[in-house]
Amino acid sequence: MTEKAHKLTASEAKGLRTAKELEGHLVWLDTFTPAALGVLAIASGIYTYLGVSSLLEDTGAMSFFAAVAYSIAVSVGIFVFWSYMLRLLPAMRSATGFVGLTISTFVGSLAIIAMSSWLNAAALAGAAAVEQHLENTVRDYQAALEQSHEIGLSGQALGREVQRAREAFEALAAQERSGELSGTAGEGAVFRVLIQKTEELRNLEGQIAQQQPLIETAFAEGNAILGRMRALTVAPGPVRQRSVAFSEESVRLAGVITSLNQYSVASLVARAAGDLPASVVLPELDGRSSAVRAAQSSTIGSVLNTLDQRSATLKRAADDVLAINPPQETAYNPISSADAVIKYAGNFVPSWAGAIAIDLLPGILVFVLAITQAAIRNGRDGLSIEETLTLADLKAAINAMKEVEVSMGAADAEILRRTLPSEKAAAKKQQATE
Repeated sequence: MTEKAHKLTASEAKGLRTAKELEGHLVWLDTFTPAALGVLAIASGIYTYLGVSSLLEDTGAMSFFAAVAYSIAVSVGIFVFWSYMLRLLPAMRSATGFVGLTISTFVGSLAIIAMSSWLNAAALAGAAAVEQHLENTVRDYQAALEQSHEIGLSGQALGREVQRAREAFEALAAQERSGELSGTAGEGAVFRVLIQKTEELRNLEGQIAQQQPLIETAFAEGNAILGRMRALTVAPGPVRQRSVAFSEESVRLAGVITSLNQYSVASLVARAAGDLPASVVLPELDGRSSAVRAAQSSTIGSVLNTLDQRSATLKRAADDVLAINPPQETAYNPISSADAVIKYAGNFVPSWAGAIAIDLLPGILVFVLAITQAAIRNGRDGLSIEETLTLADLKAAINAMKEVEVSMGAADAEILRRTLPSEKAAAKKQQATE
């Protein structure tokens, strides 16, 4: 045996001490690691049960036992899987085996996330995620209500254009009565045309004015419903019950928004603007002379041109209102807590992190243990068994040898005790024969 085999170098001695120290730590850690793994598996199973229960609509005994069975299966699966990995992966020496078990660890982690972690997240943040869904729905309804109200007010603003056109024709009618328009005072053919269009515009103006209180009433009712919906979003109590009341309010609000969209007068003004020049009933010219009738005819032609211009102006204003994008159709779709957690996952990152960590934390322990075992092997590599023995190991070996010697001595004595009588009997028989 070489000198190196009898005397350790400083680096070898340091590596051996480190390996023995790490082994001592692992012995102590092994005393509670299975219990800790069991606690994590049970905790994950409990949250999995809560998540499964939120998905099952039936609340009977069968649903209860189904949720319990699933959660128990998850707990057992997590415990068994990580127990395998904690024992096998750190002990793997070949690169192929280590890589293979590492891939198995990642695949198993994905399976655990699929069967447990998302349900844990549903249990941790399911109610908050559903409330987030309610809040987003309220925001969508509010945007639709405000846009419908804006369109309605834009339609009401057309009333000022109609008023301007009516006042213009009233002014022309007043000029015609005084003779400043056609040169003939009185209420002749031109005056009747102007009064006809004035009445049409006045009727249109009245119809627009009638819609104003309806729009304001609908908008106020919609805001009141929105207030109740917001209150349901943050009210205490089970979110499932609040969702039912929220759904009823959303149906009412959808009806209010639909009515508000129908109160817009833009389409009415657009049709009236198109009919304004087309619905002129030309009266018979009543001038006393051909010169007066020619003046009336010329004035009526000017009035018709004015009608065309006013009609085009009203039509453009109405088309601008009609061109406003209508509010996007909004409807409340009830959602389960698990679906809500997935849909709004970005808003509940801490809950997702906690739900995944409770399942995958043992994976960190697996790789910590693998690194520690590699360090232990590295400290012992190249050393013989004699060089790695400590004083305690030597004492244990000596005690074991003593126990073996004692056991062997007792066995020899027993054999001697059993064989001695037979030997004596054989000797006496031989003497008697001689």
